[in-house]
Amino acid sequence: MIDVRIRKLKDHEFKNAVAIVGYPSIGLVSSIASNFMSRELKLELVAGIESPDFPPYTVMQNGIPMPQMRIFSGLREPKDDEDGGIDCEDIVIVTSEFVPKVEHMYPIGIALLDWFEENNIRTVITLDGIPMFTPETYEILGAGSTDNAREIMERYGIEAFNDGMIRGISGLLLYEGSLRGMDIITILGSARSDIPDPIGAAHLLEPIQKMIPEIKLDMEPLYQEASDLDRRLNQRPVSDNNTI
Repeated sequence: MIDVRIRKLKDHEFKNAVAIVGYPSIGLVSSIASNFMSRELKLELVAGIESPDFPPYTVMQNGIPMPQMRIFSGLREPKDDEDGGIDCEDIVIVTSEFVPKVEHMYPIGIALLDWFEENNIRTVITLDGIPMFTPETYEILGAGSTDNAREIMERYGIEAFNDGMIRGISGLLLYEGSLRGMDIITILGSARSDIPDPIGAAHLLEPIQKMIPEIKLDMEPLYQEASDLDRRLNQRPVSDNNTI
């Protein structure tokens, strides 16, 4: 088994935290969504997930070297009890741009679950993509590791994914979380499989904002990114030869 460790980069006392995990999936929707949240919420980098078996590169953000797998966190604004939503004071975002090898996923997942438990993080929301079978029709499904997780999904109108397979880090966290009695909710959002899908990422974030009302995100940058991407894909080279 490979050596995976989570290195603390900043002292942070986690208070009743909820973690949101986004690894690359179909249309890169989970990575796009988790990165977008960390930027928009102005969260701080508090830890990195490292291994000598990971590809040898670093991620640069605003000129600053970053770990390949990053953990961000920050306190949210105090909520009014009447607002409802999942009870939490701290938001934790786990995000990455590269897909771990199959043999790396189990140790990464176990390292994450151990770290969540060490920091008293008992509710985890993982983001994942599923194929879009009907063009321009985005749907959201969910799966829960415990009865309480499934009740949370039902409370916020997330249709249950009852039969089928959930792969990768999300699937591993769901199963291992069920054994540990941790509330793991996987939100599955349909996405385009041929290109990165910022619109799919925006739809994936909608139930997050319902479950955690103080997370207020302006989705316009994601829709603008999708528009810019479509425009670039539809551009055709213009010939300088005007002769017939």
